This record gives sequence, C-alpha cells and structure tokens, in this order.
Amino acid sequence: MSAAPGQGSGMSDLTILDGVLSDRGSKYAVAGGPATSRAEAEALVKALKRKKKFAKATHNTWALLLPGEPVKADDGEAGAGMVILRMLERAGLEGHVIVVTRWFGGTHLGGDRFRHVQSCVRAYMEEIGVDPGGAD
Repeated sequence: MSAAPGQGSGMSDLTILDGVLSDRGSKYAVAGGPATSRAEAEALVKALKRKKKFAKATHNTWALLLPGEPVKADDGEAGAGMVILRMLERAGLEGHVIVVTRWFGGTHLGGDRFRHVQSCVRAYMEEIGVDPGGAD
C-alpha cells in the first residue's frame, strides 16, 4: 500500500492510498480530503478521476458527513456509500470526504465487498490519524 498526497489542480487536498487490498481480481484504493459541502466533495471526486487510473475504475464510492446533511454516492456499488457514512459517523469525522475505489476483477464478491470498503476506510482513517471508533 502506498500513500501519496494528490497532485495537480484540486488534488493537493487529497490523500490517496493505493493498493490497499485485492480479492479475487478486484483491487481497492481509498482517498479523501476536507470538504465542507456536497459541491466540494464532488469537486474532489472529480479531481481524483482526472487521474486516468481512477477514471477507469469500476466504482468510486464516497461519503461526507456534514452537520445535518450526510451525503453519499454509491457509483454503482449499492450500499457502499452508506458503509462509509456509518464509519464517518462512528469516528465523528465531519467535513471530510472519503472515496473508496474498486476496479472489478471479474468475480462478484457478495457481502465481502462491504468488508473491503470498511478495511479501506479504516486504513484511510489510520493514515490521517483518526480513530475509526471500532467501526467494523
């Protein structure tokens, strides 16, 4: 797993962990950064997708916890945004978007995909020095 700050316009606020895990051909990465609105979160996701590798991903699922306005996007990975959102709530991490990226490897993972999303979010929170709050 490698960690790198984002580069280029809009990427400077992103922390990216690449190669977090792989399972049955699917590969996962996680990224995130500060955001104070849905528009800022969408801008960070858009900036992430400017990297060709992330633009070609099967799913870029994300969530952002704002006071009174939790927002999420599954990007085709049904339920994954809610998994991220619940972990943000448990950790008390507001104003920070987390994006879990998956490159589909040809084999459906069933419920394991949610455990992988949790593992990615946990790795990201540990990287930025936030206690995930026992979120599993």
